[in-house]
Amino acid sequence: MARVGYARVSTQEQSLDMQIDALEKAGCEKIFKEKISGTKDDRKELKKCLDYLRKGDVLVVYKLDRLGRSTRKLLEITDELELRGIDFISVNDNMDTTTAIGKAMFRMLAVLSEMERDLIPERTRAGLEAARARGRKGGRPKTDSKILDKAIRLYKTKEYSVKEITEMTGVSKAKLYQALKEV
Repeated sequence: MARVGYARVSTQEQSLDMQIDALEKAGCEKIFKEKISGTKDDRKELKKCLDYLRKGDVLVVYKLDRLGRSTRKLLEITDELELRGIDFISVNDNMDTTTAIGKAMFRMLAVLSEMERDLIPERTRAGLEAARARGRKGGRPKTDSKILDKAIRLYKTKEYSVKEITEMTGVSKAKLYQALKEV
């Protein structure tokens, strides 16, 4: 039974040192290191790490999000580990599937995390509906057509720069150019 670590940071500028120290302290004999976003599915070192693991081994990470950024991805990886007889420990999250309670807690946290992710769109919709019920409208405010016409006239005189026109009228540069295309 070997303890194998996986350390990951998202950018080349970030340091793996803190994670490596924690993994070594947790007794990892081998540590796979990677500098790549957790949203990427083609993480070469993670693949090497998963291929390296054998039945009875323990995969150790510093935090859950180092292994996967989505609940779905985390569950995919940990389900694969479980099927292969490999346990999982997240040092910082106090997650340890080498125990029955640890396995149960991991699954409960994963379910709660997924539920939270599913509730976000519902909350957003409810908030938008509540705002509409109070007469609020989303999106950018409509530009007054008289002010837009004035901005176009000023532009056509060629006496003012676009910056001066936007400052005088409050019409954005993008809106002015869009209106000029339509004229």
